[in-house]
Amino acid sequence: MQLQSLPVAVKTIPTLGELLFNQASISTIRNIDVTELLGREEVLPNPELLRTNITGKVVLVTGAGGSIGSELCRQIALLNPKCLVLYEINEYALYQIDLELAEAHPQLLRVPYLGCVTDKCVLTKALRDHDVETIYHAAAYKHVPMVEANPAQGIHNNVFGTLNAAECAIRSKVRHFVLISTDKAVRPTNVMGASKRIAELVVQALAERSPDCCFAIVRFGNVLDSSGSVVPRFRKQIAEGKALTVTHPEVTPYFMSIPEAVRLVIQAGAMARGGEVFLLDMGEPIRIYDLAAQMVRLSGLVLGQDIEIKITGLRPGEKLYEELLIDGDNIQPTLHPKIYCAYEYKLSWVALQPHLRALQLKDKLSDRAALIAEIVALVPEYQPHGPTRKPGHLARARSRDYTQEVDNFVPQNQRNSGKVR
Repeated sequence: MQLQSLPVAVKTIPTLGELLFNQASISTIRNIDVTELLGREEVLPNPELLRTNITGKVVLVTGAGGSIGSELCRQIALLNPKCLVLYEINEYALYQIDLELAEAHPQLLRVPYLGCVTDKCVLTKALRDHDVETIYHAAAYKHVPMVEANPAQGIHNNVFGTLNAAECAIRSKVRHFVLISTDKAVRPTNVMGASKRIAELVVQALAERSPDCCFAIVRFGNVLDSSGSVVPRFRKQIAEGKALTVTHPEVTPYFMSIPEAVRLVIQAGAMARGGEVFLLDMGEPIRIYDLAAQMVRLSGLVLGQDIEIKITGLRPGEKLYEELLIDGDNIQPTLHPKIYCAYEYKLSWVALQPHLRALQLKDKLSDRAALIAEIVALVPEYQPHGPTRKPGHLARARSRDYTQEVDNFVPQNQRNSGKVR
């Protein structure tokens, strides 16, 4: 803290643990990792939960070349799966993660598939040819401004891609399916968030009618250093001597590291009984403006003298504050002290189907006004140009006493097939 006010770049040396296990040399000096400055410890994993749905099993990751998908592949490779199937639409991204895994884990049996999640034929072939047991569905369009400008494509990929992946999983007798969602699905103000909430409704509805496939949803906040996130953009702007661009001084999202997010995804899937929404106690949200200022200081620069922060204005659909819960009263603890399970409103498959048919018709017609109207009908809390909200639901939920119900949550392989309603 004493160094922050000085015009010097701050770096760090290896930890004692890294030196003892020969993970780094005493001469190694590196830049401060932004994840070390979030004001909380990273959440430690439960090794048993990490292994439950992966070790000795055939695992498929959709969006395998993306920020979350590629880290999923790296961590899955460490857990000794029987086979890892990489499913990705971007050829170069697929090539990169496949090459990385080949070099880091030469004994790992892996199969790369170039395909889109909306393609039933390719996805079904991948699932059936390799008898896939666990799916981590990470494929999605995630950038708010891009999906806001292209809503039909966002709905097609995020909603109907999820629907296709889930139905293919059911037909191919996959045992576990984990949907990676986002805090932007909670009271969304943009099409991306609304599309992810509809994807959650799809998974919840299918979970009720497909007892042989255990579905789960994992919802978390912004991921540091993911493609297109603020940290690499700030880093580039600092390196080029340009002003750091912040949309609004009060934008305050939740943050987590990519490895931490992936561990949450894996562990939550292991605790699922069917249709739950899992989320992480991510600590306090962080102002983007403060993060930008911290990065400037750690680079040895003086804010306002060497470099500026420029306010550009909120983008279409952007919130000032994000939330992790729709209803803060329906939350329970799990085996992991920092992972919670939320039971939120859902629709039956019979009630959801007509909406999906109408949404698909509007999607094909690319009628933006009609598409937005149908999204509002399906996600009533969606406010395309609605007010921002300060966070508070998760904080209130965390204050409850959860200890009495921890025993309700046990790994899939240690319980009967009864469903939670």
